[in-house]
Amino acid sequence: MALGGGGARGLAHIGVLKVLERENIRPDIIVGTSVGSIVGGALAIGMTIEQIEERAYSFLESDLYASSELKAMGDAESGAEQRLSSRIQNYFKTKIRLASSLYKPGILPLEDMEKCINYFIPDIKIEETEIPFRAVATDLKSGECVILKEGSLRHALLASSAVPGAFSPVEINGKHLSDGGIVCTVPVGCAIKEGADRVIAIAIDRDIILSSELHTAVDIYVRAGEIQGFYLEQYDLERADLLIRLKLGNIHWTDFSRSPELIALGEAAAMEKISEIRGLARAVSRWRFGDRMKRAARRLVAKGRPGIG
Repeated sequence: MALGGGGARGLAHIGVLKVLERENIRPDIIVGTSVGSIVGGALAIGMTIEQIEERAYSFLESDLYASSELKAMGDAESGAEQRLSSRIQNYFKTKIRLASSLYKPGILPLEDMEKCINYFIPDIKIEETEIPFRAVATDLKSGECVILKEGSLRHALLASSAVPGAFSPVEINGKHLSDGGIVCTVPVGCAIKEGADRVIAIAIDRDIILSSELHTAVDIYVRAGEIQGFYLEQYDLERADLLIRLKLGNIHWTDFSRSPELIALGEAAAMEKISEIRGLARAVSRWRFGDRMKRAARRLVAKGRPGIG
């Protein structure tokens, strides 16, 4: 299973996974980018979808999130109705963040993301997850895609989720790692590289047709990156056996205010693909049965061979 990145839009993963759980589809390996790594990591350690959903709502209602810069930025980007005083405060906060980006590697404290991850994930190693798990990050020095498969699970998720510009990069083994979405928004190729025979991909990126108004150089730069990422992503998605692509409009990656809607949209998108999901599950079951029969036959043949002595 390959889970894509997209910040707050990642809550839609929960809705998709609800449907897959009802269909008794349990992945043999989970590979995630950015928020997909956080949701995937929670699933890999053995949490049920219901537990993941409850933990998500609990975090968003906590004082930990309420006092974070991440929430403040999300409120400013949500477009929700706000008092005049709040709009003025958010306007100046946004300007201060943009100005501060000229002097430091991230406009939001990495601690905010670290607290979020620690709230969801126990302090264990990747090798200890119940389902084999991989987090995808980008080495900012070499430009390479890095598949994290050992060491601290929390640290790997932090590196995979360090949105460039928003959070400073995370150092692991001498590499300066940032969000995996820079090189691999939905890690289908990484899942195949790690041994997956069939891949279900879940894409939660913004609709490429929609864009915010282009008033500044920053607006244009961000929009150019979105377009480039969209077309690069298509190559990877073509390799998936089943693609569930959600239509989430123009929801900003920091806007968690529409969490119930996002989860419902994920569930609806998976239900639209239910026939394909069940067809893939049947095909995998037949393949596994045939593979077991082949292995059993090879063992019988090996046992029937005369010993060497």
